[in-house]
Amino acid sequence: MAIPHVQAGEIANVMPLGADLVGTRTHALFKSEDLEVMRIVMLAGDTMPSHAVAGEITLQCMEGRVVLTYSAGECELTAGQLIHLARNDPHALRCVENASLLLTIVLRPDPHNGRKS
Repeated sequence: MAIPHVQAGEIANVMPLGADLVGTRTHALFKSEDLEVMRIVMLAGDTMPSHAVAGEITLQCMEGRVVLTYSAGECELTAGQLIHLARNDPHALRCVENASLLLTIVLRPDPHNGRKS
């Protein structure tokens, strides 16, 4: 069943999932012309291959532990930590401990070349 997107002015629950984490899938909370916010759910051992996003992103660990590999090296994110990545920064994830993450992607046009991020 699809999870409905949050509408402007609505409150979204982004609290840790706890015991419900294992049964929850990654899903978009909302997407507008300028911004997309997703809850990423990963189980221990899951990986997300290296990729780049045309817009700036933030990745906040809500619970669990993941290892992020990006242009500056590698870091472990744990509950309560957030990282900002520049546009087009290749990155990959490896889940160490069941985790949920809040991903924000800026989608506005790049002012330098007129293309969408």
